[in-house]
Amino acid sequence: MAEVSYYTKEGLEKLKEELQYLKTTVRSDISKQIAEARDKGDLSENAEYDAAKEAQGLHEARISQMSEVLANARLLDESKLDMSKVLALSIVKIKNVKSGATMSYQLVSESEADMKTGKISVTSPIAKGLLGKSVGEIAEITVPAGKIEFEIMEISR
Repeated sequence: MAEVSYYTKEGLEKLKEELQYLKTTVRSDISKQIAEARDKGDLSENAEYDAAKEAQGLHEARISQMSEVLANARLLDESKLDMSKVLALSIVKIKNVKSGATMSYQLVSESEADMKTGKISVTSPIAKGLLGKSVGEIAEITVPAGKIEFEIMEISR
C-alpha cells in the first residue's frame, strides 16, 4: 500500500511537470540512443546498446515510481488548517533555548524539502518534534548531536 503524501499547490505542479518531462523528452532521448547503438552492428558485443537499454529500464522504473507518488498525492487546503498548532505546511519560527538563535522553517513533504529555501520534510527529526505544538511551547528534539530545546515563537501559513 502506497503512502499518501500531502503537497502544496506549487509542489504538486512541479511533480506533474517533472513526470511529463520524463515521459516525453527523456524517454525520446533514450529511444534515440538505443536506435543509434543498434545501428552500430552486432548487439551481442555492443556496450553502448547495453548501457542505453539499462538506462531505459532505470528511467521506466523512475516514471513508474513517480506515477505512483502522484496517484497518492493530496493537495492540502491551507484555509482549513488550524493556525494555532504546527502542522504540515506551517511556517514555524523557533528559537534555540540554549543559544538564543532563531530560525524559520516551513514543514513540507519529503520531495519538496529544500534547506536552502527553509523547507524541511515533515519526516525530519526537527519537524516531528514541532508537529502539534503551539506558540510558546518548548519542543525537546533529539538530533544526532543530542537533545535540543526549541521554543515556538510564531506559526503562520
